Amino acid sequence: MAPAALGMLLLTSVLLLLLGRASSAAEKYVLEITNNGPITTGAQAAVHASLNMKNDSVTSNLYHFNWIYAPLILIEKSEQQFNSVINVTGEFPGTFPISVWVTHRNCWLCRPVARNVTVLQITEFITGNLTIAKIEHSRFITHGSSSSTGSVTRISFCLHDPSHYFKSASFVYNWDFGDGVYQITKQPFVYYNHSTMGNRTVHLKVIAEWEQIGSIIHEREMVQKTGDFTTALELLDAVQSIKVLGSRETHVMEDFNLSLHINGTPPLALCWLIKAECIPLEGEKCHLVVINGSCYNLSHTFSDAGQYCLSVRVENGVTMLQTYHEIKVWPTGVRPAFFVLLCIALVSVMLGVVLYTTFRSNTQQKDLVEVADFDFSPLSDKSLSSHSKSGCGQVCCRSCLPRSQEVARESHELLHSFYKPVKTYTV
Repeated sequence: MAPAALGMLLLTSVLLLLLGRASSAAEKYVLEITNNGPITTGAQAAVHASLNMKNDSVTSNLYHFNWIYAPLILIEKSEQQFNSVINVTGEFPGTFPISVWVTHRNCWLCRPVARNVTVLQITEFITGNLTIAKIEHSRFITHGSSSSTGSVTRISFCLHDPSHYFKSASFVYNWDFGDGVYQITKQPFVYYNHSTMGNRTVHLKVIAEWEQIGSIIHEREMVQKTGDFTTALELLDAVQSIKVLGSRETHVMEDFNLSLHINGTPPLALCWLIKAECIPLEGEKCHLVVINGSCYNLSHTFSDAGQYCLSVRVENGVTMLQTYHEIKVWPTGVRPAFFVLLCIALVSVMLGVVLYTTFRSNTQQKDLVEVADFDFSPLSDKSLSSHSKSGCGQVCCRSCLPRSQEVARESHELLHSFYKPVKTYTV
């Protein structure tokens, strides 16, 4: 084999070996890098790198972190087995890349096992952000950029100063609420209350002043930095009420419909759930829908009879309200009105039977005729024979009897009221 060909073969083998090592190393390690920027000019930023192994088969060795941060100025560097931190500062604003790669400590010329890069932003202004919070039950609750009308809203400025660069500075805050109202404070927060809904843009100008020794003539001089910040403030009407319109009773396998009417500014996040008990919908899974109006129609079909409860929660980004609606589900074909009608029918039938029996008994008593039992003893025959002898004839008649005797006979009762008649005849 020719020497040139042998040299090319050896060079190719070396390159393949190096590429294989680099690819295998990249598959075994993960290098993470972060920074705590943005920062203002003159302040310090911390850049943190951490080496992680993808699997446990990689043996733990000592590693070396190699940093590239120019044109930034290195203030401090620390390194451990799998971590390294550098503190840098910059005198000029801009966006600066910072890169790091890791090699084995005993082999600096070897290919890196991992590398990564991050970007640090440096500005000449004050860095920070505005936050909006609403006061509820003596607590501050953050709702992004939204708040409710008629409630007290706290707007705060949070200074981003990880290296405490402004520890000796005094601050002045100029607030513009976007509705013609201005305010100047020495505190980084204000309280805002507005009764009209709508969108606002809050502007804040922060001025920081402090005294430091000059770098040229070494005399004390006043240094000033400023920062301008804006945030959007959306004032919404709070969710004031939830009305559930519809029946409280239904039947198994029937469509049950309800209408929810909400008094609040849309868009509204509505969450509803039907269970055997009324529960607060805080961490519970529910049916979540977003509506852009004030009305929502709910439809549900029950498969089992029993007592249920509809739990409803509505929120619009600033307030949350919850209500409940109890529901009674009857078995199929069984209706409460049917039970009422059946009970009325049974009572009517029983009352009719009682009235009929009473009326029938009174009618039979009126149809009974009592017949007197006359005494046809021999004594009566004798009196009649004496009357016949006196010339009254064979037949006894009322005209033949003396008046006194007739009155005496009529004075006797034909019916005995205290005794049962001897003979009764039914007509």
